[in-house]
Amino acid sequence: MAEVTLVEAGRLAVLQEMRRDPTVWVLGEDVGRGGLWGQYRGLIDEFGPERIVSTPISESTIMGAGLGAALVGTRPIIEMRIFDFVMCAMDELVNQIAKVRYMFGGQAKPAVVVRTPHGMWRNSAAQHSQMLEAWFAHLPGVVVVAPSNAEDEAGLLVSAIRSDDPVLFFDPKDHWLVPGKIADGEIAAIPFGKARHARQGDALTIVTWSAIVPNVLAAADQLASEGIKVDVLDLRTIWPWDQDAVAASLSRTKRLLVVHEAVEVGGFGAEVIATMIDRLGPSGLKVAKRLGAPRIPVPFAPPLENEGRISPARIVAAAKAAMA
Repeated sequence: MAEVTLVEAGRLAVLQEMRRDPTVWVLGEDVGRGGLWGQYRGLIDEFGPERIVSTPISESTIMGAGLGAALVGTRPIIEMRIFDFVMCAMDELVNQIAKVRYMFGGQAKPAVVVRTPHGMWRNSAAQHSQMLEAWFAHLPGVVVVAPSNAEDEAGLLVSAIRSDDPVLFFDPKDHWLVPGKIADGEIAAIPFGKARHARQGDALTIVTWSAIVPNVLAAADQLASEGIKVDVLDLRTIWPWDQDAVAASLSRTKRLLVVHEAVEVGGFGAEVIATMIDRLGPSGLKVAKRLGAPRIPVPFAPPLENEGRISPARIVAAAKAAMA
């Protein structure tokens, strides 16, 4: 196993797939200089400006050009730099990329990966800190991926690049420099729709994903030190998501807590709870709770930003309330 940061794990996945498949290429702002966080560092030296294409600051143009290139047989990685900038290209994404295969009767193959680093990151304030993955779970025609660690970043990115469906890939930018381990040699693809069983226990099922996962694991370890063992499932993909794994866990625990960094109101946690109630019936769950951010813009001031974060202590308190 090799120890690498999360950002380096993603870079190695892109490098592997560009070497494997000459139709894979990257476009976006500053990618020729390695990207905002170094996620494409050095790739232009090997592949040149024809496959590592720096673009003007025009997100709608970047998104539209990526789709056009996919329709003629290439596999573009569309780098949005920061998730919040996707809003400048919503028509191209929502009305074109997500729908073109359906509207062309299956003749079109929009094999694009839209990389959208999201979430809080060092007092980046309201317009650079959002987590809106629930929006895109609601959008037919796209896969929604939200890894939490280096190994999953690499394996899921390989799957995304090889996918014939458009993939929205939510990199957890607050963890770019967090070290993790990936296998030596070829990076294996991690299939969509398969959760990672991160902790095992029978007291409570905690479902989570993306940047908040380390805090959930810290909370689970704190609970374990008090003799309370909880089941933790990292979904890894928001659509499709591993309903079978969650249902299997709940068949033992009967208690559900969904934790996400995104605003609690209208978050994907509500979808998880509703689906499990539909699937298991009213008697299948004793408790179903969710924990997310307050419905406020993310503040710039670090002390205020921290008030909106979901800390391990808040997760421990929510878990104990769900078991009371």
